[in-house]
Amino acid sequence: MAPPAPRLVHHLLDDAEAANPDGIAVRDAKGGWSYRQVAELSHAVAAWLADAGVEPSDRIIVRLPNVREVVPLLYGASRRGAVFVPLNPGMKAYHLRSVLEDSEPKLVIGGGEAMRAITDLPVYEIDDLWQKVRTLADQGGSAESAQVRAQDVAVLMYTSGSTAAPKAVVCPHAQVTFAASAINAMLGYGPDDVVFCRSPMSFDYGLYQIFLSALGNAELVLAGDGPDLTVLRRIQECGATVVPVVPSLGSMLATLGRRAPGAASAVRMVTSTGAALPAATIEGLRECFPGARVVRMYGVTECKRVTIMEPELDRERPDSVGRALPGTRVLILGEDGTPCPPGTTGEIVVIGPNVMAGYWRAPTLTARTYRPDGSGGTRLHTGDYGHLDEDGYLYFEGRRDDTFKRRGTRMSTTEIEAAALDIPGVRAAAALPPHGRHDLALLVEGDLEPHIVLRELAERLESAKVPALCRVLPALPLTLNGKNERTKLARLLEEGRE
Repeated sequence: MAPPAPRLVHHLLDDAEAANPDGIAVRDAKGGWSYRQVAELSHAVAAWLADAGVEPSDRIIVRLPNVREVVPLLYGASRRGAVFVPLNPGMKAYHLRSVLEDSEPKLVIGGGEAMRAITDLPVYEIDDLWQKVRTLADQGGSAESAQVRAQDVAVLMYTSGSTAAPKAVVCPHAQVTFAASAINAMLGYGPDDVVFCRSPMSFDYGLYQIFLSALGNAELVLAGDGPDLTVLRRIQECGATVVPVVPSLGSMLATLGRRAPGAASAVRMVTSTGAALPAATIEGLRECFPGARVVRMYGVTECKRVTIMEPELDRERPDSVGRALPGTRVLILGEDGTPCPPGTTGEIVVIGPNVMAGYWRAPTLTARTYRPDGSGGTRLHTGDYGHLDEDGYLYFEGRRDDTFKRRGTRMSTTEIEAAALDIPGVRAAAALPPHGRHDLALLVEGDLEPHIVLRELAERLESAKVPALCRVLPALPLTLNGKNERTKLARLLEEGRE
């Protein structure tokens, strides 16, 4: 079934309020708000932004943890026509300065003295700001309707990558609402769902839980930075039915679940992004949440989501990451730009209304990644590699920076890490391609001796794909979004060689 036509971001909230005004929209440790309350607060936020001199297309930085105020702030910015720029509270001054210079925001919400130390812009703390917003809401305050168009920018999503400084993906209203609607057409969030979200709003996976919850009239539970060991209990206590995870969280839940199997039986669906979930983690999650579907997906910020495995087929084609979203196409192109036949590896290319509008103030990078499709549209060259089968299911094989040749054999860090995670006792793994001073290397989190890990890998991989060295660490460093922090891993590897 085709998803609804694209709309403005705040229309998602308006539709949810009309359908389920008294249903809980969002909850955090301090309490919850209904869809009616979130709508009222979003109008008050729009009024406050207007009073603060924010005009349509102005950028506003929001640097907050997972608190419920983020939701009406997002929708209020949309009503005002402002561009919402979410940043992780853990982002350091080095990158913050780059983002401030690049985005040129009108104001900043959150960040405290650390933010004031690096900018002369107005910096508003959420507690003080919210007193003003609540007062405006109590008075029925709302701003004069701004002229917002579907092609206007709704969000700047800063992401790391091949450049030294964070770069921002430009996310217009039309693409955001289409992507969210297409995703929910496959995942089917509904009014009986409680969505447990631990991913930060600065990560599009976390941010889109707001949109998906609104589309399904579901309840969104924003989980803060509580102790890891309490996550499973919190999922159970809030009655979560949908749990989005990144691999590190999925692995942790699988481990916790083995200690208390079936403890959170209300969960019907676990979704994953960031990297492929190892088979052992998937099975661990199924043990943890009996009866739940573990949905495999593949996406990049540049188009939000590329493919989803239909939840009802979660046990089929275990190596696939699913099919293209409704209304979109996925192509596999060879080095000469021609389509590859089924089963042949090539670059993953996306065509459809989910393709975002390029990179903010980076025309060269945009032209290299977002290219004309020959029919007046744009196609996204992901730089990632994979193949399609005869039925259009995608098999992801590695990202551009993860694929390399060694001893004449092409390989990817993805397959090496997957093999390492198949070894009992390995909790996490990160492979580093040959570079400079080191050959192919593997760093793992676990309780095994390095030579045992390498011996086990030799039983699982071709000889050319077995790393030359292995280091075992108590824990692997992760990025703010829960992915392997490869720069720090490379440093740890070098330190271990000195």
